[in-house]
Amino acid sequence: MDRRSFAASLALSFPLLAAARPFSRKKRLFPRRLQPGDTIGMITPGSYISDESLEKAVNNALKLGFKVKMGKHIRARRGFNAGTDQQRLDDLHLMFSDDTVGGIWCARGGYGCSRLLPFIDYKLISRNPKALIGYSDVTALLNAIYHKTGLVGFHGPVGASELTPYTETQFRAVVMEGKAPYAIPLSENNLEKEDGAYRTYTIKTGKAKGVLIGGNLSLLAALAGTEYLPDPKGKLVFMEDIGEKPYRIDRMLTQLRQAWGLNQAAGIAMGIYADCQPREGEPSLSLEETIRDRTENLDIPAIYGLSFGHIDDQCTLPVGIEAELDVEEQRLTLLEAAVR
Repeated sequence: MDRRSFAASLALSFPLLAAARPFSRKKRLFPRRLQPGDTIGMITPGSYISDESLEKAVNNALKLGFKVKMGKHIRARRGFNAGTDQQRLDDLHLMFSDDTVGGIWCARGGYGCSRLLPFIDYKLISRNPKALIGYSDVTALLNAIYHKTGLVGFHGPVGASELTPYTETQFRAVVMEGKAPYAIPLSENNLEKEDGAYRTYTIKTGKAKGVLIGGNLSLLAALAGTEYLPDPKGKLVFMEDIGEKPYRIDRMLTQLRQAWGLNQAAGIAMGIYADCQPREGEPSLSLEETIRDRTENLDIPAIYGLSFGHIDDQCTLPVGIEAELDVEEQRLTLLEAAVR
């Protein structure tokens, strides 16, 4: 981890936190595929990361053959966030502007990414397209950046995730190898779990094609009605969450129906909603009943239980590329490479 070269880049000056000027994308931008030996910029745009988790994130990057350049403020802390909004924003901007950095990996998610959206320099990002990788709260960055610049991003493991054989294989296939067309396989480990949240089932049969957008359900609901979420019309929308009671999932899906136009999507791909079942004896619909109630009558192809979410075995889904959903075959296929 060569911090000297990164320190030199700090001479770049960014304005103090101020709303960015409106910027509309004209075409899609594809990041360069990552290769062993590339330098990965590691940042924490949301919540604070512990020493143990940061060490794990760095080791995961090294395992994949990358060099690591740490964000200047990666050890900063302000309450639950990894430093102030300005510090986290500066690290994001500096990694995109640094020519020695090949891609950007969020060491963890956690709340705070959506606070940055009005202040991001989207023109800077459009001039320096790079792979941005993460999930959970990073959903806000991936969708806003794609919507504003056309840059394809990656809903995949954060640096501190469990880099299981399945997770590593899917990461390599999408971000490093750019396989296409590529049918994302279901995780055998997930299919063998007794927890009902891992069961794959049909919500509404059919096939659908469209551009992939989505991520964490809580973040999508929070972004609905803002200028930072792409229009779902004709898109394949993927969603997952963790630790939310069924009534909260009901509320968020209702928000997406009423404020976002979820019914206009081409199809819906649900991941694993871990720890979202009601407690025994609690007056509630089950997780499955809730999801069916809010999505089945949209009359578009929809499936639950694909291998992504807050789980160990998770695939990497590009935000912004064409894909096809085949509910009957339980298959999501990337129709084009997400990297160049």
